[in-house]
Amino acid sequence: MLLAMPPSPEVIGAIGHLLQRVLETLERVGWVQRHLFPPVAARLAEQLAPGAEAVAGPLSALEKLEWPDDLQFMRERLTDVARQTVDLVNAFVDATRSPDNPIDLFRALRRFARIQETLYPLAPAFEPVSRWFLEPARRDDDTLVARLRDGALRDDDVRVGVLHASNERDARGGFSVYVPEHSDGRSPMPLVVALHGGHGHGRDFLWSWLADARSRGVLLMAPTSRDRTWSIMGGQDVDAEGLRQTVESVADRYPVDRSRVLLTGMSDGATYALLCGLRDGMPFTHLAPACGVLHPFLFAGNGLEHAAGRPIYMVHGALDWMFPVSVAHLGRDALQSAGARLVYREIEDLSHTYPRDENPKILDWLTGDAPATA
Repeated sequence: MLLAMPPSPEVIGAIGHLLQRVLETLERVGWVQRHLFPPVAARLAEQLAPGAEAVAGPLSALEKLEWPDDLQFMRERLTDVARQTVDLVNAFVDATRSPDNPIDLFRALRRFARIQETLYPLAPAFEPVSRWFLEPARRDDDTLVARLRDGALRDDDVRVGVLHASNERDARGGFSVYVPEHSDGRSPMPLVVALHGGHGHGRDFLWSWLADARSRGVLLMAPTSRDRTWSIMGGQDVDAEGLRQTVESVADRYPVDRSRVLLTGMSDGATYALLCGLRDGMPFTHLAPACGVLHPFLFAGNGLEHAAGRPIYMVHGALDWMFPVSVAHLGRDALQSAGARLVYREIEDLSHTYPRDENPKILDWLTGDAPATA
């Protein structure tokens, strides 16, 4: 389990116990996030609530133990993750007690991204953490886990892992990147560009895709809009040129498979993925909007002229309370009429939340689809 073991068997046992409880609880957080629909929030809280106590006990036990000085970084990071996990669970449960203010439910779950960011640097040292940051179907792949560990620990000029460019959470217009640790710096990789929803941030949305990119050897970029949301409200588009330049910047440093450059997004990010991705001169070959709508500009004039022949994977939830599924049907029909190579996925139990379990299907479609050009 532990790849760089502290000498005390008592510490090793306490780490294993805490890690198991933390990862089980975070798995449940991901499940709750995927199935969040405000009318059933209280039932989701019942499923999540036991996680706080399950983590708090092992955390308290671990904090009482002495660690070697050279492993204090691990101790501090692991205990920080555990405390944040307990706080998230308690905040979500508390939010369900005020059903007239569902925004607090989303605020509580927003902490999930920061927990994952705190936890991820422990993946090379703790094998269960490394496996947790993989698609569930690939967590038993010992060869992949070993390659990722060796790649993270190697000493060469290829920068890999999670990187940020002017993308602190109080900044706008930057981007975060994930480069697979086992990248050799030469073999072309598909690139996924993932756009957050309204009032979101790329540094957080990166984690909606990281496990899938890590499992498949895919470059991942999560930019942050220049304003509080993407340029979908009319007026000047302040995001498109920045997106184009950011893709080129990443492609200058890493080998990108130019026939598989996916622009995807959630909610406002999905709406903008279609608006921007169907514009002439953009580098995107495939589009995968989730829980968004076809922008009114695309219905006007020749707005959909670049949709002909374009591979598009459209996802929408039957329970979506922000963009009713009937609106998604209008977009679906318009794209089909325009000649898009459309895959339309309507998910019966999906509300207005990101369907992370759809990512493997999207990547199967992206990598199995015939190469495309922008």
